[in-house]
Amino acid sequence: MPDELVTPQGRRIAYHLTDGTGPAVVFLGGFKSDMGGTKAVFLEQWARAQGRAFLRFDYSGHGESSEAFTDGAIGDWFEDACAALGLLAGKVVLVGSSMGGWISLLVARAMPERVAGMVTIAAAPDFTEDSMWAGFSDAQKAELMAGQVALPSEYGEPYIITRRLIEEGRTRLVLRDPLALPFPVRFLQGTADADVDLSVALRLLEHATGPDMRLTLVKGADHRFSDDTCLDLIADAVTDVLAQARAMVSR
Repeated sequence: MPDELVTPQGRRIAYHLTDGTGPAVVFLGGFKSDMGGTKAVFLEQWARAQGRAFLRFDYSGHGESSEAFTDGAIGDWFEDACAALGLLAGKVVLVGSSMGGWISLLVARAMPERVAGMVTIAAAPDFTEDSMWAGFSDAQKAELMAGQVALPSEYGEPYIITRRLIEEGRTRLVLRDPLALPFPVRFLQGTADADVDLSVALRLLEHATGPDMRLTLVKGADHRFSDDTCLDLIADAVTDVLAQARAMVSR
């Protein structure tokens, strides 16, 4: 059974925290995913083997946490992530998958002093605006403005997209204003990703500023990015970020 914390907003967030040395590695999952996914569990096992502190959690409306998915928005899930970070002392390495990449960037913008490094996996910054809203037909936009619209999903039942998700997301965009990432960053992206276009990864790399940023493209990898090769790449990226963060501190 997971442990639970209550956010300042009163939401109950389920989490698993593994004790170990810092900086702790924190996994931030994707839109409508949960902390029981392949990448989160793999990283927990990797962290245990390294003796590294590790945290995975479910945003509100996801997995085992409270609230309804359709009541949530990017800002709520960012607040959940900030509350989860309150479980940890010192700096952290953020590992953000898809929407979790966007949340990681919001955390880095809000509290850069807490972040030792970052790894993103098919990061999807600003997707509510640049992917969803920009891709809606006029009929879908009208339906959304009346309350919500259903989008088909390859991962199961349709996604219910609410007007609040889109409108609140506009207050959380990270690719319109300067985005400083003053720590080691590794962006990972598959070329066969049908959910996050390669252009998003290139735009993020071009837009953000920082002393140590690299983008790794994996030919043929899809959005899940969870076969054995991709999982090993994630672990290697986290290891690299931790090593570079140590080197930056010692300079």
